[in-house]
Amino acid sequence: MPLTPLALPDSDWATYADVHVAAGLAAARAALDQLADGSSRTTLAALQLWNDSDMALSTASGLANLLAQVHPDVAVRTSGENAVQELTRFATERSLDRGLYDVLAGLDPTGLGPDAARVLGHSLRDFRRSGVDRDEATRERLRAINERMTVLGQDFARNIRDDVRSIRIAPERLAGLPEDYVAAHPPGEDGLVTITTDYPDLLPFRSFARDGAARRELVIANLNRGWPQNDPILHELLDLRAEQADLLGYADWPDYDAEVKMIREGAAIADFVDRISQLADAPGRRVLAVLLERARVEDPGIEALTAAESHYYSELIRRERFDVDAQHVRTFFDFAKTRDGLLEVTGQLFGIEYAARPDASVWHPEVAAYDVLRDGEPIGRIYLDLHPREGKFKHAAQFSLVSGVAGRTLPEGVLVCNFPTGLMEHFEVTTFFHEFGHLLHHILAGAGEWVAFSGVATEWDFVEAPSQMLEEWAWDHAVLSCFATDADGRAIPAELVAKMVAAHEFGKGLQARTQMFFAAVSYYLHRDRPADHDAFVADIQPRFDLLQRLPETHFQASFGHLDGYTSAYYTYMWSLVIAKDLFAAFDRADLLDPEVAARYRDRVLAPGGSKDAADLVADFLGRPYSFEAFGAWLAR
Repeated sequence: MPLTPLALPDSDWATYADVHVAAGLAAARAALDQLADGSSRTTLAALQLWNDSDMALSTASGLANLLAQVHPDVAVRTSGENAVQELTRFATERSLDRGLYDVLAGLDPTGLGPDAARVLGHSLRDFRRSGVDRDEATRERLRAINERMTVLGQDFARNIRDDVRSIRIAPERLAGLPEDYVAAHPPGEDGLVTITTDYPDLLPFRSFARDGAARRELVIANLNRGWPQNDPILHELLDLRAEQADLLGYADWPDYDAEVKMIREGAAIADFVDRISQLADAPGRRVLAVLLERARVEDPGIEALTAAESHYYSELIRRERFDVDAQHVRTFFDFAKTRDGLLEVTGQLFGIEYAARPDASVWHPEVAAYDVLRDGEPIGRIYLDLHPREGKFKHAAQFSLVSGVAGRTLPEGVLVCNFPTGLMEHFEVTTFFHEFGHLLHHILAGAGEWVAFSGVATEWDFVEAPSQMLEEWAWDHAVLSCFATDADGRAIPAELVAKMVAAHEFGKGLQARTQMFFAAVSYYLHRDRPADHDAFVADIQPRFDLLQRLPETHFQASFGHLDGYTSAYYTYMWSLVIAKDLFAAFDRADLLDPEVAARYRDRVLAPGGSKDAADLVADFLGRPYSFEAFGAWLAR
């Protein structure tokens, strides 16, 4: 019997979600009750019951997490948040259940296949990391910590998501912005124009607005989202994470968190951040010198650049030195054509097709659903929720709705972004490719037997590598010419793409240093837990970032990755090191050649988490990954 996607409702999402989550919890409990009933069964049969529990919990959590972030009805979002809390309580109880641990610990692994043995080993490891072997008082405190951290994480994310700030300016202060942007921002009754911190407003404004004071005002507003309400929340989160790590016998939270990542130890994060900072120092300072020289043409007294100036002057340099005008470039990237082109390119690359499903139920009219087919057979379903709206997640991410398990469930994923409906800037196109890489990983790795390894289930510091590598296709003329055409149907010229690549390469050292500032904030806030976050971040920034801090800003309050990634924001750059190495295996002269892509699909993406990431990469490259390709790229 063919597998079918999750049957989402046409209406009454709140009731549907309640029933769906309740059914998932009931199924998860039933599987665990059977596992612990004392019956004699084989090790494989016991692990299959554990897998049943994982599946039920995963499916319930996928829907709850999605609705909490994207549903247009605040009541449904709140219901989703409550469901996440309930599911987290259940997962915590399961992880601290000594009886269940004893059942799994008593299983004989002899004769298990490699995937089943890995499930058993990871499950026992996770039990230990949850504190199942601690005394009852400690386990009770760990329960309370986990429940409280879930609520605090939701509060932290909600405060960022809902805190849309704006500036009000006279229409003439829009000078430099594209015509369609100006047309989309007419003056109000008071004659002033409203510009918000939502991405379609913010990103073009900071790149094109000639009015430096207005740019500064908007960038400061963006950096202050979540302040002051997130300050006490972040303090409590950091303290609870540290307490949890201490109760489990770790030196600090970064050490606990790093144990299950490729990097393994917390202190290695600091070493990695320093190493990349040193590699990027000379290239970054070269970029900064050029930008400052250009800035002084307009402002002779300027001493340093901040985030309010860097994008603007970078855009001027791209235009003047590299002959790349982003306003001209964007005329080739109509949203609808870009979306369809991305589907066409990735379909050709990975041997799949996308069949639009306008009949599928969705949570908002702008959401589009597609079945993913391979050799004519469905292998999953994707949803594209790509434009901003009130109450919706403000960044770009892939949400796993259903984890695929062979013969049981089709993988389903949701791409959540905040793109404009008209013309896109090219960096938004690269973001689209990046996030779509996560979506492909989720779908293509959804045909294994064990839900624990389904989809993007690798070590967290490898998760970004496949997505960062797919960005390379957004810089290739042969790829872009498939869909990047202007209003008259003319394809983007090869000469222009070459100039875009050169301009992009120009700024990488400065960008790497800023990324290391973000990584340092992520790591050192968790390691040191300072009393004054503002002062601490202000002290860290000049050590790593080549841009100057904007005064009276509170970046950490809107740094959403401090919840999901906690101390491990370094993972973006760690993954990029691997992504550059992976990309070296492709023929740059023919990025649409499906042969290498198929090998990459089958050896890196399709296995999901069934192998260590280092082994997946070695299977594809024929050797261990190295810094060589990344170092050469950064030095160019």
